[in-house]
Amino acid sequence: MTRIDDTPPSWDERAQLTTFLDYARDAARAKCDGVSAENARKALLPGSPLMTMSGVINHLRWVEYYWFHVVFLGEEDQGPWTDEDPDREMRIAVDFPLTQLLAEYAGQAADHRDLVAGTSLDEQARRAVRNGVHVNLRWILLHLTEETARHNGHLDILREMLDGTTG
Repeated sequence: MTRIDDTPPSWDERAQLTTFLDYARDAARAKCDGVSAENARKALLPGSPLMTMSGVINHLRWVEYYWFHVVFLGEEDQGPWTDEDPDREMRIAVDFPLTQLLAEYAGQAADHRDLVAGTSLDEQARRAVRNGVHVNLRWILLHLTEETARHNGHLDILREMLDGTTG
């Protein structure tokens, strides 16, 4: 279901956090509505050759994977990035149809929604981040909301440059 607003179904903390993340996710997907396969692969910013609609969506998908699976659950990192190519998820995105990237992002979000629903917001990540800190699930939800919202701004700019669509 696509959210059309950011009003949570209830006013508890979990509902507010998950509603805002879902709203940001849905906004990212909505910004891609009607983008052609060719346009989804176009890099329009001279200083950012990896900044494509496909690249941003694939980045968002893999950022969620990293925070939930690698940091929070402590799983082995199976992301597409390497030490030699830390932005590989953005580079390889142009090799896949935007529809596939959007479907993978949506499917993964549904899995993460289930994980969050059954986990305490206070539960700490199994892996430490900066300076040995173990963030909790609440922090990860806030971070992903910020990250997704920030990249929605990039998607706004790209979409307007591609075909004039705003909003």
